[in-house]
Amino acid sequence: MPSSSSPPPARARTITVKGQRLRVAIRPGAGTRSPLLLMNGIGANLELLQPFVDALDGAIEVIRFDVPGVGGSPAPAIPYRFMTLAWLIARMLDQLGYNQVDVLGISWGGALAQQFAVQHRTRCRRLILVSTAPGALMVPGRPAVLAKLATPRRYLDPAYLARIAPELYGGDLRAHSEEVRAYARAVQAGSAWGYLYQMLATVCWTSLPWLPLIRQPTLILSGDDDPIVPPVNAQIMRRLIPDARLRVFNGGHLGLLTQARELAPIVTQFLAEKPPPDRKARRSRSSSVPDRLWQIVRLMQRNLEQLLIRLQQRRTR
Repeated sequence: MPSSSSPPPARARTITVKGQRLRVAIRPGAGTRSPLLLMNGIGANLELLQPFVDALDGAIEVIRFDVPGVGGSPAPAIPYRFMTLAWLIARMLDQLGYNQVDVLGISWGGALAQQFAVQHRTRCRRLILVSTAPGALMVPGRPAVLAKLATPRRYLDPAYLARIAPELYGGDLRAHSEEVRAYARAVQAGSAWGYLYQMLATVCWTSLPWLPLIRQPTLILSGDDDPIVPPVNAQIMRRLIPDARLRVFNGGHLGLLTQARELAPIVTQFLAEKPPPDRKARRSRSSSVPDRLWQIVRLMQRNLEQLLIRLQQRRTR
């Protein structure tokens, strides 16, 4: 739950990291907890995470930033990969004076968080993955929905965003038009190049082969009405990440924002937990990586079969 005394508001500022200007916002905490670094979804500026930040325990220091080409961070001269961006974030943390942080990534930012957790293992204490997937090797969302993600139009045209948000994001946004309008008002459109670079970063990227290398305690949050990332992807990640737990909530792709009061206490509790003394033994008793991979293949096969059946049923109607 949020602390009884409200923390000071976060102030956005721009810093230059290795020649790249980044807009960052830091909400101060009590100094007694590990700071939490938030990684946002594709095309999403840092303000869109405000409902979750407001609902989070005020004792936790929260770091947000705009990815290059999004919000107040200008696009770089050339495209980047997740590996490059993870390196840039580590340098950003150096400049801001953080040695180790907890990391939460939502949607596209969840992929970046997976990359950061493996690439900079000692910098990431705990990992939270929200409404995300293991990249190219995933069970895809609905084709009509994914087609709308191919362009940044929803961030450039508030009326268009309000019209497609219920179908695109699911959950509470299907019925609460005021939440859709509030989300649209918080959007700060970045450049078209920035959105394209984010799309290119995902091309041929997948974490599936190396998910067992994520050794941080991991919390996975997935909505049961997510048209973009079906919940089966969360099940796949839970089976492959050695120290992961899964929480499926009643909501859509943006549940972290629309149901912040429900999910923020879950995140707060997870971050406050002490590691059990038998964690190493528990890992050693877990099934082997080949066995887990075979379980994942079977799970993906069943879900793809169900998808094909649904598509065939639509054609015959």
